[in-house]
Amino acid sequence: MSFFHAGPAPKGAGPRSGALRDGLTLAPGMKVGLFGGSFNPAHDGHAHVAETAMRRLGLDRVVWLVSPQNPLKDARHSAPLDERMASARAHARGPSMIVSDFESRAGTAWTVDTLRLLAARHPGVHFVWLMGSDNLASFHRWRGWTDIMRLMPVAVIARPGSLLDSRTAPAAARFAGFRVPDREAGLLPVLAAPAWTYLTAPLNPLSSTAIRGAGSRRPGAPTGA
Repeated sequence: MSFFHAGPAPKGAGPRSGALRDGLTLAPGMKVGLFGGSFNPAHDGHAHVAETAMRRLGLDRVVWLVSPQNPLKDARHSAPLDERMASARAHARGPSMIVSDFESRAGTAWTVDTLRLLAARHPGVHFVWLMGSDNLASFHRWRGWTDIMRLMPVAVIARPGSLLDSRTAPAAARFAGFRVPDREAGLLPVLAAPAWTYLTAPLNPLSSTAIRGAGSRRPGAPTGA
C-alpha cells in the first residue's frame, strides 16, 4: 500500500523561548489531551470526544485548540475565530477543559508545528493528540502525519459514519504494530510514541457540517450560512 504524505514537515525554530504567552497552566507530570479543530461550530459530538478521552485515558486536562483556519478547508465557510472560540467554550464543560487560541498566538498553520511547539514549551507534560475517527480516515493527508504519530501518543475516538473507513485507514495500517488495546488505554499518556489506541463509546451523531446545513435551511437564512 502506498501512502500520501502531505508535504515535508521541517523543524522550524518557531517563536523564541519566553516570547509567547500561551495561556496554559500545565505542570510536569500532567496528562493532557490536545484536541484540535475548527469547531465551526462546536457541538455535543466534540464534547463526546473530549469527555470520552478524559475518562478513558485518565487525563488531567483536555485543551481544545481552536484553529484560526484549517489549511485544508475553505476559509469562506469559516465563522470568525471569536465566534468559534465562544462555541467551543459553550461545549467544553468543567474546569479540566481548556479552550485555547494557541495557534493564533503562535502563528502556526499546521498541526505538526503546533504540537512540536507545545511539547517544547511544556517539558515533562504527557501530551496525547485526540481526534475523532472521522479524522483518522483522512489523517494520511495531513502535513507531517507520520511526524505527529512519532511525536506523541494518539487517541482516536469513534464517531458515527466513519467506523469502517477509519479502522482500514492508511494511518491505522501504517502504524498497526503500535496500536494499544483499548483495555490498556489508561497507559497511553505515559507511553513513548509512536503509540495509539482506538476508543469506542456510545456514539453522538452530531457534526458541524450538519449543524451549518440546518442553519442554512432556516427561513430567511442566507445561502451558505
